[in-house]
Amino acid sequence: MSRLPILIASCLFLSSLTAAVVTAAESDTPTAYSLLQSYNFPVGILPKGVVAYDLDTTTGKFHAYFNDSCSFNLVGSYQLNYKSTISGYISENKLKKLTGVKVKVLFLWLNIVEVIRNGDEMEFSVGITSANFAIQEFLESPQCGCGFECKDSKLDMIERIPFLSSS
Repeated sequence: MSRLPILIASCLFLSSLTAAVVTAAESDTPTAYSLLQSYNFPVGILPKGVVAYDLDTTTGKFHAYFNDSCSFNLVGSYQLNYKSTISGYISENKLKKLTGVKVKVLFLWLNIVEVIRNGDEMEFSVGITSANFAIQEFLESPQCGCGFECKDSKLDMIERIPFLSSS
């Protein structure tokens, strides 16, 4: 009969230890944004609001998840749309076979299929054409709905090069 309190105390200790290990493991997991940086990409190629992601480190296959789709306009430029799940393959300086990210060029929605970092430039490809942008334009993540024009955004104006150059 005297073993019951010890058993209860042991169960409580083990459950609190398990909770502490799970919390520590979760806090050690890098965010999607810090993961991008580990592959030499700026955080701003991904809008704020990623709620989860998964990555197969052997193949580079990833998925990033938002609560909902995410759209915003860039100042004097393009409209972007991220589906609630985006995926592709990541490696150092390269995102390929992207799905779930579109850009509106003139009146057409085109899938962004590849992003390559080349020094201080980012090249975004829609397959038939690509455009280069300075990496400084991606140091901060845009917000769904308002992009970089949000009241809490540190960047007031982003000038873009037209997405009409051929690759």
